[in-house]
Amino acid sequence: MLMRDLHFPRKQGLYDPQFEHSSCGVGFVCNIKGGKSYAIIRQGLEVLRRLAHRGATGSDPKTGDGAGILIQIPHQFFVKVCPESRIDLPSYGEYGAGLIFLPSDSQERSFCKDAFAKIIKQEGQVLLGWRRVPIDNSNIGKAACQSEPIIEQVFIAKNKAFFTKGESASEEQLNFERKLYIIRKQIENVIRLSNLKQKTFFYITNISSRTLSYKGLLMPEQLEDFFLDLEDESISSALCLVHSRYSTNTFPAWDLAQPFRFLAHNGEINTLRGNINWMRAREGLLKSTVFGKDIEKIKPVIIPGGSDSATIDNVFELLVLVGKSLPEAMMLLIPGAWEGNKIMSEKLKDFYKFHACFMEPWDGPAAIAFTDGKSIGAVLDRNGLRPARYIVTKKGLVVMASEVGVLNIEPEDILISG
Repeated sequence: MLMRDLHFPRKQGLYDPQFEHSSCGVGFVCNIKGGKSYAIIRQGLEVLRRLAHRGATGSDPKTGDGAGILIQIPHQFFVKVCPESRIDLPSYGEYGAGLIFLPSDSQERSFCKDAFAKIIKQEGQVLLGWRRVPIDNSNIGKAACQSEPIIEQVFIAKNKAFFTKGESASEEQLNFERKLYIIRKQIENVIRLSNLKQKTFFYITNISSRTLSYKGLLMPEQLEDFFLDLEDESISSALCLVHSRYSTNTFPAWDLAQPFRFLAHNGEINTLRGNINWMRAREGLLKSTVFGKDIEKIKPVIIPGGSDSATIDNVFELLVLVGKSLPEAMMLLIPGAWEGNKIMSEKLKDFYKFHACFMEPWDGPAAIAFTDGKSIGAVLDRNGLRPARYIVTKKGLVVMASEVGVLNIEPEDILISG
């Protein structure tokens, strides 16, 4: 018997502890009609709390493997709090924001902020300022406290002179997302290749005009107490994606908490080594009409040292930003079991067969939830080894999670369950 099996019940009947496996908890809540509210965030935090058993702790019982929440940009909340940091925000969609983990050393922190200012200016955008995120670390574990970064939010305004006139609002916003992506990738490369002693403490959770994340080396129930922003009723969203981490392939760390920029993931990508090697091999062939010469600025696409879920998020992000829809990008990465499938339509088979020429499947037992801040969805691995359950209510609420019972919903309110 393995040492870890000693914590499980003894072998009895059909139960055998050697077949026990742990995996992350993932879920989302959204309003189908797009109505933003603080209630959605409260429900998301409740889902996260009920996924606490999916997470893990080490010898320090108050330090979790990681927990987080991804929401839409809370514009009204930012309008309320940013003047305190002397940040004058433009209208919704005209700026990007992101949560940044910075070194505790003041000189290294200044180096990181200088890199932001320089690259933002090089890319023709406008740095609006920094906001120190209010936190309460009195209830987190010793290990989490010892490795805790300085947490701030950066705000970057869109310079309309750098975007093509006559574009639709959605095209212009997507082009701004691409510009923020280019800025982030260059900053990551500068810091990664620098001589910072504490560079492991530098991490950009996201910079986007659509989404914002709050995450860290926390337990699910600690998240809202740690990030005081989440207790403010003026913060609202029409969707939220949550994750409770069990670090299967890597050690727990602040930056490896999920959700990432687009997704959260429950399970493992077993083909990871081959997927990474193929992506690196193809980088020399990367071309894009939307990125043009800027394609060189975003390399490497996959940041070294990330977890399997961080890695697939890197690739998914690129596919979405080059113009693929969310479903198309995810079907390309995690195709259905189409070969020899007599039930699947020929049209769908042809889709998978065509895209198999460009990308190998990211295979393994995994359930993934994903969003770009406008739409939200989920997918299972081709064998359904990491199942997920969803409920659609008559009031237009969708709840998806790696298990049932994450929210109390009366049976008579359920429209669809699957």
